[in-house]
Amino acid sequence: TYPLIGNYGVPDLAQKDNDGISKHFESNKIQIRGLVVHELSTFASHWNLSLTLDEWLYNEKIPGISGIDTRELTKKLRTSGVMMAALVVSDSQIDEAKVKHELAKAPKYNSEEFMDEVSTKNEEVFGNEPKSIVVIDTGVKNAIIRNVRKIGYKVIKVPWNTTIEKILSYDPKGVVISNGPGDPKKCKETIKTAKSLIAKNIPTLGICLGAQIIGLAGNAKTYKLKYGHRGQNKPCINLENKQVYVTSQNHGYCIDPKSLKKSNFKLWFTNADDKTVEGIKHKKKKCIAVQFHPEASPGPYDCEFVFEELKHLMEEGKTAKN
Repeated sequence: TYPLIGNYGVPDLAQKDNDGISKHFESNKIQIRGLVVHELSTFASHWNLSLTLDEWLYNEKIPGISGIDTRELTKKLRTSGVMMAALVVSDSQIDEAKVKHELAKAPKYNSEEFMDEVSTKNEEVFGNEPKSIVVIDTGVKNAIIRNVRKIGYKVIKVPWNTTIEKILSYDPKGVVISNGPGDPKKCKETIKTAKSLIAKNIPTLGICLGAQIIGLAGNAKTYKLKYGHRGQNKPCINLENKQVYVTSQNHGYCIDPKSLKKSNFKLWFTNADDKTVEGIKHKKKKCIAVQFHPEASPGPYDCEFVFEELKHLMEEGKTAKN
């Protein structure tokens, strides 16, 4: 809802780090299907500027619209929850009734199959260390790969539907099931793999969608939040030390806390605002999961220790912070 968008533009997409990962972007393309802003800045200024926001959207064929009262729109969404929408461009008068009719027939958000759109199609390797971590890509952000690299492991990124047999063939020290879009129940192949990872006691970390997948693999249930958690300043409480952390969140589904009673997981983090589940730990196996993003670009960084938790599970069989 910030009134002016695009005033510092977009950095160079070609800038990579030593592992070939983009320095400034979380994925290799724009993931949204449209952009709505109150005011678009057509002039941008920044020391690392490569494109204006308008140029970037144009290059990637993403439509946008400005001049919208985004605060009023946000109020409506806060009252009604997630809603279907259409962005229509026409040289003539727009037939609103026709647009609404077409929108009513359009596939709903929770019915779409996102994995084939967001997941890698082939194995990708980052680093050359002798010990590796497999990242199951259900829509992984680059920052997650960077943070796994920081704890000293080669990363092998694999498609969302990779089998347990294929994962074991890499002889990984651990596995990360990443963030991503959509209903976790649609990731049946990933849930099956997660069940096997838990059963074989392979150190595993789930993040965001990955946390929901691990919950489902452990016989918990998930449900759709009315509003979802979106933002970089969501407070979460670590139930082990009662410390509050500021976290980045972007999810519309959550683990049902009541269903954890029928699983072998215990609560680890809860949301300080609405008491929803934000983290779980397996009572017997080397498996942990967080609903929030332990890393974020440009921040916060409060919970990057979660990656150290995984490292301790792999190297010592215990967690880093109690």
